[in-house]
Amino acid sequence: MRLYTLARKVNHRIKQKRREDAGKYLSPVRRLEKFSVPVGEKVVSMTFDDGPMNMPANPTPDPKYENWGLTKILIDIMGEYGARGTFNVVGTTEYNYPDKQGMIHKPTWSGVKHDHYPQFGKDQYAGAKNQKELIKALIDNGHEISNHGYKHILFGKNHLVYGSREHFSNIYEVVSDLRQLHDLLKTEFNYDIMMSRPPHYIDKIPDGFTSYDAYALMKYDYLAASFDGGGWLPTVGDYKEDVRRMVEPLENALKNDANALDGQIIFQKDGYNMSLMTPVATALKEQLEILKRYGYKVIPVRELKQKYPFEDFCDTSKNFEIARDLDQKGYIIGYKTNEFKPDKELTIGEMVMMTLTKDDYKKALEQICNSPRDKSIYLQQPYYLGFLHYNRLDLMDRADSIAKKEDIERFYKESLGISPSIQKNELKRFEYLEIVNELVYHLV
Repeated sequence: MRLYTLARKVNHRIKQKRREDAGKYLSPVRRLEKFSVPVGEKVVSMTFDDGPMNMPANPTPDPKYENWGLTKILIDIMGEYGARGTFNVVGTTEYNYPDKQGMIHKPTWSGVKHDHYPQFGKDQYAGAKNQKELIKALIDNGHEISNHGYKHILFGKNHLVYGSREHFSNIYEVVSDLRQLHDLLKTEFNYDIMMSRPPHYIDKIPDGFTSYDAYALMKYDYLAASFDGGGWLPTVGDYKEDVRRMVEPLENALKNDANALDGQIIFQKDGYNMSLMTPVATALKEQLEILKRYGYKVIPVRELKQKYPFEDFCDTSKNFEIARDLDQKGYIIGYKTNEFKPDKELTIGEMVMMTLTKDDYKKALEQICNSPRDKSIYLQQPYYLGFLHYNRLDLMDRADSIAKKEDIERFYKESLGISPSIQKNELKRFEYLEIVNELVYHLV
């Protein structure tokens, strides 16, 4: 377990560095960790991974829940507090055999080669394929469904913790797996999934692409989190202490700052932890009671994103409403880190990318996936698809240069056939929103 903890710390540092790099470029896929909300708004989201699960809680938190499956218990508790969550579900892990059961209390507790939910040999009791009634119950109770992979297979290698795990080889395998669960929800429930979290947050695919590219082909956002509910960890041997370790960090955060969880996404587990225990079945009620005491409303991530799409931007005086409208229309206006950076000066690359939609990007990415040359350029220059879309590769060397008035006017006239109204020689990103908005209504 010490190695696992160390690996998580190393992985956290790596991800911080990647975040810094990711914050340089606009993307059709944004990593959703938290959102900027007006002070006092008091909205928060909760996500629950690896279900739905129809095996009983361990231990049973209340006599009324005797013989209830865990997901049904979570739905009941959430309903008691008027809370609605985002359930990041799997399809089924029943096909991930032959395999061996790993050691209890360890990361491979549910399988050596693959994960098996809710536990090894009990795959039929979890997942959307075999637990359709639970999926229906989640949807009927106002919860959101997110895509955690049909088989919960790793997108790529992870030597530190999951070195024994099998994984996908290329982006086509990843997308096929995601598509299988997406289509199941659409066919069976007429439900459109809008976001996904990779199994164990492993992003790099062996063929050079990443989860962000796979999600671009699905038109998803990347579901992350900013506050760990803690229910996935192995037990310390004392159930009350396990629950306390889930509840106390949340309570302390709000004691120190009543607004600490505004716009945050809390990570939870809809299943057994590494020790086959379910402290979430008890801790969730206590967490929701605390959130209620501090005036918080718990809503699905998609609703939080619809209200306040970005991590750093909700200032109505800087065209926030325009940004929100363009985001809902699918325009690529935010960075991969889910920042908007309203006061940043507009660059040539951003000038082009902000006129594209997720559909445009998906089509362009599909075209280059089989071209080694195009793929190589794209992996080095994320804005390549934008320049390629408009056949304006002549602008690529100036992608990071500040866009001048003449640059915008020329691009719009030559590539879009319109003449925008521009007053200043250089624009900040929030000012450029007005130009993009003008384009959108011109196209309509």
